[in-house]
Amino acid sequence: MLRLFKKVTPLRRMYYRSLIAKGIGGQSDEGQILLRLAKETGAPKTFIEFGFHPIQFNCAALMGSFKGLLIDANSQQIADARAVLPSNIRIEERFLDLENLNFIRQAFPKVGVLSIDIDGNDYWFLEKLLDIQPSVISIEYNPSFLDLSISTVYDPSFDRAKKGGRGWYHGASLVAMSKLCAAHGYGLAAVSEGGVNAFFTKTGKLDPKTAWRPSELRAKWSGTTPQQQWETVKDMPFVEI
Repeated sequence: MLRLFKKVTPLRRMYYRSLIAKGIGGQSDEGQILLRLAKETGAPKTFIEFGFHPIQFNCAALMGSFKGLLIDANSQQIADARAVLPSNIRIEERFLDLENLNFIRQAFPKVGVLSIDIDGNDYWFLEKLLDIQPSVISIEYNPSFLDLSISTVYDPSFDRAKKGGRGWYHGASLVAMSKLCAAHGYGLAAVSEGGVNAFFTKTGKLDPKTAWRPSELRAKWSGTTPQQQWETVKDMPFVEI
């Protein structure tokens, strides 16, 4: 029955609306973390998130009181989001690269939360956008890269499904993300319970090597450990950070 709901657009959107009414969030406790950090930092009530699903994205818990910009390249998800999400959320269909990010700078005078989860050029996009000085940064790290300080090589047409390595070659390690943020005055403030998502603020003080967590979902569906995942991708091209 659920499979039928997802295939038929009116039924799928009805299903989405029912979930939104009950409350949606990220993969684990991302929404609660962002609410806490936004309050602690006095963040402006704005967010920008790219890489999202209409009923699962990190900033979902902020929708009630924040203005938001959501960006993705999936046309069906964009159409669904426009149909089911509130009017205070602007939704843009774009495939992003380093040459077309400037419209993000113009979205809001000040950004409360910047959230990046694109399973590809995450490190390079964050590096390009850190000068907008968001109060809170939420970014996906790759737990399969363990405690190494590395990122995948920038590719303007990055598609993790075409890179091999069982889809585990994407993004950057938590240590690499932390080094980048530290260079701009941000420290690691939290890591989500399910692993994968890291949060940075101007007052964050966590050590990325001890705060690192594996991805619960990745371990569950693959039946592998992070070390085994690393063995699968270790010979692929990396940039040391």
